[in-house]
Amino acid sequence: MLAAVALPFVAAVSTPVLYRLLGERTGYAGVAVALASFLLLASQRGTEGTVGLEWIPSLDVALRFYLDGWGLLFAMLACGIGTLIFLYSPAYMHGEPHLARFYTALLAFMGSIVGVALAADLIAIFLFWELTSLCSFVLIGHYTADDSSQYASRMAMFITVGGGLFLLVGLLLLSIVAGDVVGPDAAFNLAAMLETPEAMAEGLREQGLFLPVLALLAIGAGTKSAQVPLHFWLPNAMAAPTPVSAFLHSATMVKVGVYFIGRMRPILVGEEWLFLFATLGLTTMTVCAIMAVAATDIKELLAYSTASHLGLMVAGFGFTSIYGAETGVFHLLNHALFKAALFLVAGIVAHEAGTRNIDNLGGLRHDLPVTAIITVIVALSMAGIPPFNGFYSKELLFEAAVEASHHHDIGVLGVLYPAVAVFGSVFTVLYSLRFLSLFFGDRPDALGHVHRPSTTLVVAPGVLALLAAVVSVEPQLAVDVIVQSGLDATALEHHEMHVSLPTSYSPPVGMSAITIVLGLAAYPFYDRIHDGLNAALDAAPLIAANWWYDAIVGGLTGGGALVGDRIHNGLLRTYATWTLLGTCGLALAGFVAAGTVASSELIDFDAAPAVALVLLVAVVAGLAVALSDSHIAGVLTLSILGFMVAIFYILASAPDLALTQLVVETLVLLIFLLVIEEIPEYYEVSLGKYARDAVVSLAVGATAFITVLVTTDARPEGSTDIARVYAEQAVPEGGGTNIVNVTLVDFRGFDTMGELVVVAMAAISILTLIVMRSGGDDE
Repeated sequence: MLAAVALPFVAAVSTPVLYRLLGERTGYAGVAVALASFLLLASQRGTEGTVGLEWIPSLDVALRFYLDGWGLLFAMLACGIGTLIFLYSPAYMHGEPHLARFYTALLAFMGSIVGVALAADLIAIFLFWELTSLCSFVLIGHYTADDSSQYASRMAMFITVGGGLFLLVGLLLLSIVAGDVVGPDAAFNLAAMLETPEAMAEGLREQGLFLPVLALLAIGAGTKSAQVPLHFWLPNAMAAPTPVSAFLHSATMVKVGVYFIGRMRPILVGEEWLFLFATLGLTTMTVCAIMAVAATDIKELLAYSTASHLGLMVAGFGFTSIYGAETGVFHLLNHALFKAALFLVAGIVAHEAGTRNIDNLGGLRHDLPVTAIITVIVALSMAGIPPFNGFYSKELLFEAAVEASHHHDIGVLGVLYPAVAVFGSVFTVLYSLRFLSLFFGDRPDALGHVHRPSTTLVVAPGVLALLAAVVSVEPQLAVDVIVQSGLDATALEHHEMHVSLPTSYSPPVGMSAITIVLGLAAYPFYDRIHDGLNAALDAAPLIAANWWYDAIVGGLTGGGALVGDRIHNGLLRTYATWTLLGTCGLALAGFVAAGTVASSELIDFDAAPAVALVLLVAVVAGLAVALSDSHIAGVLTLSILGFMVAIFYILASAPDLALTQLVVETLVLLIFLLVIEEIPEYYEVSLGKYARDAVVSLAVGATAFITVLVTTDARPEGSTDIARVYAEQAVPEGGGTNIVNVTLVDFRGFDTMGELVVVAMAAISILTLIVMRSGGDDE
């Protein structure tokens, strides 16, 4: 497991060297890496367990990986499809710039997906999660000179990273409850939480965190998986090269959210879960299917269809019955097979025909016969036409919707869920047939000569289509090999899954028949439906998601510029005011949020006479600064205060801090004295500025006072683990009997080195100023 995760990252680091050796054939090295990770994972089929490496032992944070059927399915999909994408890329990306960066990001992305699939520590999950967003930003923005590419990459980063922050808060709240339920040593251990899902759910409800955690995780997963109303980033991301679209946005990255919903399902499933995810998923499925029919670009059509099918998977996991879990797991596999192939087909069409406009394409079966056969299999699978593989998981969704209407008291939703599932599926049939029509019908006059694609371009979608055909002919084989184990990890109870073509009537069969009949009946009117949808979008731009994104981002940009002009006005007083007030506000808000201010008690002042005298002189010097009638007097009294602080450090047995303080204080004094002649002796200050300065001074003083009060009150009782380790290891490891010296030089050597650097820099600065003042800068 560790090797399967680490290998893509090692290869990513080595890619610049590989590219120097292999050039455009670096993609074939990626094939070897992805295939090796796939085989490593495949060797673990049928096993379950946890492995890990300690990372932050004091917090029990580890690079911990957990293997079960669900994680194995998702990780193997990432590596398996990654193998085909790397095989496809050299021919497709021939002659493209920045290929070393492209393959580096693609390898790192694959490793990140495998990391998300297998990570069992909440912190590791979040880090891998965000790394997928970072890699996708680089890959979507591959064409750095193209405005649409830059726009799409920024949008994807803004949405997915923003959602990741919600996810982080949800994970931290989950860890708080886990610390009470499964023990403080397993607060971040997701595998331990999944062993007691009922206890975790009960703990969340008892602490009133069930709904907050559910909502936060839903936002994080929904942004990553392009759920309405944040679905719009996915179609825009089609500005990326086709291999990126096929890998990131059909088979892996966008399914990270779906994967995480399935992972958390045993813990959070319930009535709230059903209402949230079933509603969200079916809404996304329908809205994006309609938008796919309105699309004019083949990759845009596939992008909206991807978001629609992601909604199908989210809705499946949302339904609490066993059919819901079967829908989510099985469609994750089916969709990866047919949608990755469809994107690769779209790349072949665009690469060989020179256009992606749907209206300019048709009759391609004569020019691309093998690609046409592949498209028939995968397009009918996407449409859910029996006996193709997409039909089986679509049938399970209908079963889950009907089951929910019978076994849950959800009122009108019991009727709406099945109806919306059928309505959205009708549009799925429509856009699937429209994509298939690219290879049939009449050939447009404007379409020029279409070249035959190279063998490597056809092999990758051909393998995916072959796998989809195998699942179509023998769906139970796929269930027995990998789907059943994934179901066991996401379902609430063990259930033997059986899939086959229906042999008798049932409500789901009737729903499928209605879907197919209405889709076929409506297809002759496709152009009218397409034009009507686009006319509605043009007439009401407010319903277009991009409009809202542009308005919000534009507002933030304009607001930032306005605030920036007020803050960055070139006046030192303004900079100091905003910096100090902002720091004080954040510090005080943190104290209040943590409840430390209310719990703190005044500490008795107990100091030696020498320390008390030094502090008294410092207080007097501070008052003298404010009351001084000249700049020189103010600077000198300010330095007295600084030197008193240094003496205090000496009395407190901190000579290193005292030395640093003395040197820096000397530097500051010299700087003030050297520039003081440039400061006007007298200048007018309005009453308002005096009031502002008074507020800032009081805020800084109050913050400093409260900080000292809180931190000194929070000292632990007795010695800490770190203190005991320092004391025990001072002689054997440090070779010294003075524990302060050993701590500074050995245990905290980098800290001490940093202080020495500060001292050296201050000394050099002092010498430089003196030399420049004496005219040495002319030499």
